[in-house]
Amino acid sequence: MALNRGKLSDVHQVGAATTVGIATVVSNKKIYVKSIICHAPGVGAAASATAQVYYCPTGITSGPTNKIFDVDVNAGETVLLEPSYPIVLEATGDQLIVGTKTAAVNFIVTGDKEA
Repeated sequence: MALNRGKLSDVHQVGAATTVGIATVVSNKKIYVKSIICHAPGVGAAASATAQVYYCPTGITSGPTNKIFDVDVNAGETVLLEPSYPIVLEATGDQLIVGTKTAAVNFIVTGDKEA
């Protein structure tokens, strides 16, 4: 099994109270998420933001039952979310969704995907 290493996404700025799919399995090519970087640029009225990450199997949307991270990020601060073992997205349509509650957050995901 050959792997492509590096970033799994470009930087995505997610606006307040929204979610975005940031990594999605295509053609059953597994994705191994090693880290998620979250940065609150201080855009908007709120000084801090809450970064959220959801693991969503095929056909499941983001919600409280599949939220895996919920972390406060102060304006100008960067947080590294690095699980001790990679999060594995396996089946076509499985995805990692990111979102925020109160203010914009920039996200980037690193890891490997099957070639």
